[in-house]
Amino acid sequence: MALVPSTFILSAGVKAPDFTLPDPRSGKEVALADLRGSKGTLLVFACNHCPYVVHLAEQMGVLADEIAVQGINTVAISANDVENYPQDGPIKMLEFADASAWKFPYLYDASQEVAKAYSAACTPDFFLFDSAERLYYAGQFDDSRPNSGAATGDCLKDAVAQMLKGEAYSGDVKPATGCNIKWKSGNEPEYFG
Repeated sequence: MALVPSTFILSAGVKAPDFTLPDPRSGKEVALADLRGSKGTLLVFACNHCPYVVHLAEQMGVLADEIAVQGINTVAISANDVENYPQDGPIKMLEFADASAWKFPYLYDASQEVAKAYSAACTPDFFLFDSAERLYYAGQFDDSRPNSGAATGDCLKDAVAQMLKGEAYSGDVKPATGCNIKWKSGNEPEYFG
């Protein structure tokens, strides 16, 4: 298991790259425009087997519920190579989302092009966009790690609170850390390595 810090290639203020991806739950294609919240959107690159995602999955569901009532929608995307990591496939994604009490969409990026567009490097990787779909925060969920403290979502909660107040983010930005996205052979992005 490689630990990969997010690369932050997207910078603050950059507009969210548009996408259309299949939703395994509904069986339909959904676009970013269909998913965004009135006050913002939290986009999370995740997978089912990464111990970092497993560690915070339940708390991520709680946080998503809390920010949904504030007008921020959450969307998770799995971009892992399911040929070599079948435990991350769409059927298993539904099982994982249900077990984690995720009420938000968990989409599948089979081409891995959406992950590349967002410069996603690891699972989990968090991108918080404001109501104009401009990047406000890209960083870690909190300071906890598997086998080292309970997940709280404090870093992300602080970012949400400041964004909703219309303030510039003033906290320390610590990169998201987790397992690298499992790229298909030959499909690794330039920033990976």
